[in-house]
Amino acid sequence: MRGGTNLFKVNLLLVILLLLIPVQPGHAQSGTLEQLDRIADEALQLVKSDRLSETNQMLEYFSKQFLTLTAHDHKFSMDELRIITAAHNDALKAVGSDSMTLNEKISNVTKFRLVVDAISSQHQPMWTEMEGQIMETFKTTQQAVKSRNLEQFDESFNKLLSQYNLIHPSLKVDIAPEKIQKLDAKFEFINQYRPSLLSEKESEQELTALQSDLKSIFEEMKEDEADPSLWWVMISTGSIIIMTLSYVGWRKYKGNKESVNTRKEQND
Repeated sequence: MRGGTNLFKVNLLLVILLLLIPVQPGHAQSGTLEQLDRIADEALQLVKSDRLSETNQMLEYFSKQFLTLTAHDHKFSMDELRIITAAHNDALKAVGSDSMTLNEKISNVTKFRLVVDAISSQHQPMWTEMEGQIMETFKTTQQAVKSRNLEQFDESFNKLLSQYNLIHPSLKVDIAPEKIQKLDAKFEFINQYRPSLLSEKESEQELTALQSDLKSIFEEMKEDEADPSLWWVMISTGSIIIMTLSYVGWRKYKGNKESVNTRKEQND
C-alpha cells in the first residue's frame, strides 16, 4: 500500500510541475498566416506546371486573404507589408505578362513564395536552402577569374546575380538593412566593372570579400536556428526528471529509515 501511495505522490508532483511550464507562443504563427503560406506555395506549384490562369487566381485569392488579415490584425511591420506587397505585385505582373518566359514567371512567383515563408517562419526560412547553390556558383565564378575566361565569368556571374535576386526580398525580412546595402554595393561594383576585373589582381579579392559577406549571412541564420522555446522545454523537462528522481530517492530513504527504526523498536 505504501508503494502505491508513493507512486501516486510522484505522479501528482510530475503533473503539477508540467502545469507550471509556460507555453511559449510563436511571434507570428497563426492559422491565418499558415493559410497564406499554403496559398503562396500552391501558386508556385501551379506556375511550375504552366497553369498560368490558375496561378493568377491563386495570387488574387492570396491578396483577398492578406487584406482581410491586415484589416483586423496588426501582425506585420510596415517594412514587412511593403516587402510582401511588392513581391506579390511582381508575381502578378509576371504571370500576366506576354513578354516574359515561363522561367521568368516561375522566378518571380518563387521570390514571392520565399518572402511569405520568411515572414511566417520563425526559424530556418526556405531562402537559406539556396546557400549550397550560391556557393557553388561562386566557385565557378572564381575559377573563371583565375583562368581569365570572360565568357565563363559572364555566364557564372549572371547566374550568381539571378540567384541573389531570387532571395533578395527575403533577405530584407530577416537581415539588417546595412548588411544588405553592403552586399548590394559589392554586387553592383563587380557587375559595373566586370570587363576590367579580369585584368586586375584585385578582382579575386573583390569576389572573395563578397563571398565572405554572403556566407556570414547564412551563418547568422544558422545561429538563430535553435528555437528558444525548445531549449526551455528541454531544460524544464530535465529539471522535472531531476526533481522527480530526488523525490523518489528521498521517499525511499525515509521508508528505509522508518523500517530500521521499527525493527529496533521491536527488538527492544
